[in-house]
Amino acid sequence: MREEPGTGLRRRRAVLQAAVLGLALVAGQACSSQASPSRVAAASDLQFALSEVADQFTKDTSQRVELVFGSSGTLARQIQDGAPFALFLSADERFVEQLASAGRTRDAGVLYATGRIVLFAPPGSPLDPTEGFDGLARLVQGGQVTRFAIANPDHAPYGRAAEQALRKRGLWDTLQPTLVLGENVSQAAQFATAGNAAGGIIAYSLALGPAMRNKGTYFLIPADDHAPLRQRMVLTDRADAVAEQFYRYLQQSPAKATLARYGFALPE
Repeated sequence: MREEPGTGLRRRRAVLQAAVLGLALVAGQACSSQASPSRVAAASDLQFALSEVADQFTKDTSQRVELVFGSSGTLARQIQDGAPFALFLSADERFVEQLASAGRTRDAGVLYATGRIVLFAPPGSPLDPTEGFDGLARLVQGGQVTRFAIANPDHAPYGRAAEQALRKRGLWDTLQPTLVLGENVSQAAQFATAGNAAGGIIAYSLALGPAMRNKGTYFLIPADDHAPLRQRMVLTDRADAVAEQFYRYLQQSPAKATLARYGFALPE
């Protein structure tokens, strides 16, 4: 049977269009399967503990989350301003309460841990943490402390706890000229381990971390020297299914055991 002129050309065009459409569908499916992981905003004291939990979560579920660490106050402001975080783990539950009041969270969240702080000194420092605040006071009086690191109390809960402990011991005003403020407690830990710093006050969880084990010694500051570091987590109004799954995972025994190993007290 004889084809009309141009029929073969139209058929080839149709086949080509179908092939292009098929490739587009396959590409779209590939893109959706490689979508960006859920973003989790987390207080810097969780740097080591939460990274370990997230790695295990991926092994157990084949799902992945992207961890972004910072000071709780800064992260809370970013979430308030619309930053695309699906889950927020704060070192101070008040930041979660503020976001919940502003309608930026699913609910009030849950308490997941209570943190502690330590007096930390790098090798070669004149400060001996085993002497506690008595040793620090003696060095301050002798003018032997020129740099002392803490997180910024204005937006970092661990910095605020450090300030409270130093005020209780009568050292806050004297130490003012020597203070080096980290944007968050993780940065404060970096400053505290610098060669020209006598030390600092950092999170217990960071002092127990693998990167800090050989960088100095520490003294666990009594819990009643500062207000409790009650740490709360919450799903934001941008939470997706993976964030929900990770949120539940964090409340299970293996994740809790990891947090406890890094010095966190767990809620009853």
